[in-house]
Amino acid sequence: MIFNFFIPVILPDKSDKSSGVNLTRGLYWRGSFVILQAVNPGRELLRVNDLEVYFGSPRNPIRAVDGITFAIAEGETVALVGESGCGKSVTAVSLAKLVPQPPGVYAGGEILLDGEDVLGMDNRRLTDLRGRVISYIFQEPGTALNPVFKVGYQIKEAIWLHRKDVDADEEALRLISMVGLPNPERCAASYPHELSGGMQQRIMIAIALACRPRLLVADEPTTALDVTIQAQILELLASLQKQLGMAVLLITHNLGLVADLAHRVNVMYAGRIVESGFTGDVLSKPAHPYSAGLLEAVPRMQKTAERMKGIDGSVPHPARLPEGCKFAPRCPYVKDVCRKSEPAITTVSGEHQVRCLFPLK
Repeated sequence: MIFNFFIPVILPDKSDKSSGVNLTRGLYWRGSFVILQAVNPGRELLRVNDLEVYFGSPRNPIRAVDGITFAIAEGETVALVGESGCGKSVTAVSLAKLVPQPPGVYAGGEILLDGEDVLGMDNRRLTDLRGRVISYIFQEPGTALNPVFKVGYQIKEAIWLHRKDVDADEEALRLISMVGLPNPERCAASYPHELSGGMQQRIMIAIALACRPRLLVADEPTTALDVTIQAQILELLASLQKQLGMAVLLITHNLGLVADLAHRVNVMYAGRIVESGFTGDVLSKPAHPYSAGLLEAVPRMQKTAERMKGIDGSVPHPARLPEGCKFAPRCPYVKDVCRKSEPAITTVSGEHQVRCLFPLK
């Protein structure tokens, strides 16, 4: 069973007319306020078409990513949402062809980054791509940072690789200052274990931004942090994205977080995208029972007397996927046909799409 325990925003009750909430395209909310989030993306930077990533043998493949399609424009924040085990992180690392082969296999589809096919790149071109065009912030900075090197050196490593025209020492200090850490010289001279979890994650952000990437992939960037530090990191990411004009792919299980940061959202389940669209559209009127369940797991201020709701069961193992709709064993609205027929993607309205035989009204 899944619950969303950390919510950097508390969603207003949609049935409460006094809140004045009117969720439309291009809107997101912080607390009980509706803030207009400009939706004015640039040209398409990333396009993923029918991507399939399997593990294991061709005879018995484990379908970690099973035919997903989505796109990100320059300057846009797109969220990929779902429970642990649904394929979000495999999708994320696939974008820079970081899935080791074997055991991984890119079984189909294409990844077009600035018009180039990532899956067709050789190692030299991939090295140039990683860090300079696409960069990552991973979960748990305490394990992502090298414990035997000072953090300033680890930032400079990224600079040396792709930016030979700048003074690495000065640029490292500038990056440390940019991510909001006091006394950059002292921070640069520290080992990871000498910094708090929040400071470590800010260093990871500095490393990710060292080569001025055009696409930043943030894979659960606040998982290992306490609530107040999580909010600070998210505010920092939003500020840096606006300042630097980069695109962001936000990987999370938390729809409350998506409401506060993303222009568009893709809800992922069992290796597939089951619902996608503008954030306001998906969160105000979810069409897939899984999206609705994730949203119901978000606490609301007006419902303090009610028990928190969750989704029964867990994501199926990719080696033992059920027939028909993959969400059928957990769906409160399941019908017999759902257990036999695989639903196709259909359009709800505009860019709002869903993979369900009986979309919610």
